[in-house]
Amino acid sequence: MTSGRRATVVSVAGVRSVLITGVAGFIGSNLAERLVADGHRVVGLDNLAYGVIEQVPDRVEFHALDIRDPGTYRLYDGIDVVFHLAAKNCIPDCQADPLDTFDINVRGTVHVFEASRHARVRKVVYAESAALYEGATTLPSREADTSPQSFYALSKAAARLAAHGFERYANLKTTALRYFCVYGPRQDYRRTVPPVMSAFILKLLRGEQPVIYGTGEKRRDFVYVDDVNDFHVLCAVDGRTDGATYNLGSGTSHSVREIFDRVARLVGSGLTPRHEGNLPGEAEETRADITRARALGWAPRIDLETGLKRSIAYIREHVIDRPAAVSSAR
Repeated sequence: MTSGRRATVVSVAGVRSVLITGVAGFIGSNLAERLVADGHRVVGLDNLAYGVIEQVPDRVEFHALDIRDPGTYRLYDGIDVVFHLAAKNCIPDCQADPLDTFDINVRGTVHVFEASRHARVRKVVYAESAALYEGATTLPSREADTSPQSFYALSKAAARLAAHGFERYANLKTTALRYFCVYGPRQDYRRTVPPVMSAFILKLLRGEQPVIYGTGEKRRDFVYVDDVNDFHVLCAVDGRTDGATYNLGSGTSHSVREIFDRVARLVGSGLTPRHEGNLPGEAEETRADITRARALGWAPRIDLETGLKRSIAYIREHVIDRPAAVSSAR
């Protein structure tokens, strides 16, 4: 990966209007910001159960609605591409409430596909998850090597089967993306167990002791949100992605302890972490095989040091130096 400026792989030529579900979330709000800046009409859906209204860019046509509501179908009219990012995705929360997990992640996804079919949307690009590799033992993980274990991963596997059905019987074009550990500005630190990047940054900037679950030797594949959104844009216009599934990661892994040490150095903190027991179901290492994505000309462009500096700057400016935004429906 390079450490230079954010680069655009491709523009969304020929795509006038897009709809983003989960637009008030981490990846969705960053994608919306990019697309409105490029001059596209962006319709956004989010029920604000997890998303934060303050993160939605001003020029988004925002609707505080649930993807399971058939009343949303009218909003798909005139849409060229749908980016379906809404989900229940905190694994401990999903384990605690499998009924809600499957209702949102499976039934909700079917509503998105059905609404897209009715509106003759050109394509749906939707989020799967690297959690589909939870039980796999081969690294790096290839798209064919799935072994879902948790309720969250199983719900994503079920949604994948629904996508295949809509492709086969409704002629709906879809592309599935499996995100590894995406990080960057607006990453959700409000989860029951926050992602390590934002959790470490926030705690250290506030002078509080962060928590590492386990020894810190677990390794994760981190990829910056702008790189992920480069691939979203590519999928919107590249017919080679129709019906395909892609891993989105960096292809490398870093230990949790290494991430802590890097963050502590960058913020100038001498605090040490507190260790707690391992979280259930966590893999020892995640690492993506990104051969398929690279074959399309995509590659991660933001190195870890640059991405961490940008993440720290965002949390310092938007969270530490002002009251933290909170969801209006939690």
